[in-house]
Amino acid sequence: MPTPLPSEIAHAIQLAIAPVFTLAGIGALLNVMANRLVRVVDRWRALEGGLAADNEAERAAHLAELAILDRRMAQIHRAIALSTLAALLICIVIILLFAGQLAPIPVTEAVAVLFVITMALLSVSLVSFYIEVRISSRSLRVTRAVLADMKAKR
Repeated sequence: MPTPLPSEIAHAIQLAIAPVFTLAGIGALLNVMANRLVRVVDRWRALEGGLAADNEAERAAHLAELAILDRRMAQIHRAIALSTLAALLICIVIILLFAGQLAPIPVTEAVAVLFVITMALLSVSLVSFYIEVRISSRSLRVTRAVLADMKAKR
């Protein structure tokens, strides 16, 4: 097997730049999603810890909020799992791009298929993330309505 020339290695690096930027973007998305998950878990723990001391009305309100938090956690977990899988596939794409330069193996079709699958996974992940954000914003609107109702009764 002949040793690759520096220009061939440079070409492999150029080919890998777009997937590396995609990987960096997925990493940033994962950071945002993980931060949202942390906030949901913190709120969950706060509500769950106070359930025993709640009166019946507060308990019902907190259980309803816990149900919303459970839905949010499910969507965030799905988004994180799909984004992580997309990142893993991008890593495999990068490996294949370099392997294709170093060894005489055809990688073009595999790279294309993996990249398409990655984008599909990322798209579904973003839909799950969007659903989580919608659930969150709807629950805030309900909270504002409850607050407005409480002010009107005073």
